[in-house]
Order: sequence, then structure tokens, then C-alpha cells
Amino acid sequence: MKVIYHITTLAEWADAQAAGVYKPESLLREGFIHCSPAELLLHVANFYFSGRKGLVVLEIDEERLAAEVKWEGEGHAKFPHIYGPLELSSVENVAALKANEAGEFEFPFKPTIH
Repeated sequence: MKVIYHITTLAEWADAQAAGVYKPESLLREGFIHCSPAELLLHVANFYFSGRKGLVVLEIDEERLAAEVKWEGEGHAKFPHIYGPLELSSVENVAALKANEAGEFEFPFKPTIH
């Protein structure tokens, strides 16, 4: 299993569950869903979502996605982008993204060995 992560709001995730598919604004606006590998998740969370509450992280099995995934970026920082809707069946786990006392987010899942 190849795991990638996506940060969203609890409300957007609830809407996806009701609709049966996840189509965030970035898919409509940019043509893809932004995701992160494990090693860059906290950087993304703390840079783009600092101070926000009500966030969840989707743990996605990249191999179960029907849509194409492209790893894009400059230099060593490559990010997975999903070029299509996210099927709920590809989401392995969902966890709340919470900040510690210093205000920095902490990794919400137990480390896994592949």
C-alpha cells in the first residue's frame, strides 16, 4: 500500500460522505486534489493551515485510486496530486488534525512500516 495524505475540513469530509465522492474546490479550480507524502504532511499543515481548527487528515491508499496521481514539484519536494475525484473507498483512515500546546500540528497517525 502506498499512502498519501490530504488535509480537509470536517465539514467538507462530511459533505463527501453524504455525496459518496470527494470533490474539493481545488479539483474544480486547479484540476487536481493536493496531497502530501508523510514526510511533508506537517510542513504543509503548519504552513497552510496554522491556527485553523476542525481539520481532518485523510490517509489515502494511492494504489486504490481510479484517478491518475502525478508526483509534481520542484527540487526534492514532490507532492502527489490526484487528477480526478477521490473515491471514498480509497480512504484508509481519517484522523483529526490537532495542534499541540506550541500551536504546531502533530502527525495524527501511528507510523507505519511498508
